[in-house]
Amino acid sequence: MGLFSKDIKTLDDMLLHGLQDIYYAEHEITKALPKMIDQATNRDLALGLKNHLAETYKQIERLDQVFKKLGQKPSGTDCPAIDGLIKESDETAGEIDDKSVLDAAIVANAQAVEHYEMARYGTLIAWAEELGHDDIVRFLTTNLNEEKAANTKLNTVATRKGVNRKAAS
Repeated sequence: MGLFSKDIKTLDDMLLHGLQDIYYAEHEITKALPKMIDQATNRDLALGLKNHLAETYKQIERLDQVFKKLGQKPSGTDCPAIDGLIKESDETAGEIDDKSVLDAAIVANAQAVEHYEMARYGTLIAWAEELGHDDIVRFLTTNLNEEKAANTKLNTVATRKGVNRKAAS
């Protein structure tokens, strides 16, 4: 079912499609994060990415619960947005030799992913609330809050833990 497919007729259909999109995205992120962790030379950055990888697995578990509460089997649908962000991250990493500049690029690429996830979860929460699916809102809100916290931690690593400063020198 594509985003503008004839299969989408109602807001419930949009909600389900959005959940499948983020489910796919979270699974793809669990594949991409280990590469980023291996490439990171800043200790705080690598640790933050490792911690977020563990969080991402918990987010997938919460999404499993969301599907269950909606009487649906957990499944993903291709998400060109996350595929593009991950592809861009991989390409960027392959083009940068300076490890301190690469750390800054990893932060930027990880933040692009976080911002996508924050947008997606925010929309899903609004739709679930509108449709009266209060039983899934807390799962989605927990995931959204973790994405916001991950973004804040990435900001801290970039600005206060010296990643950007080192890349600039």
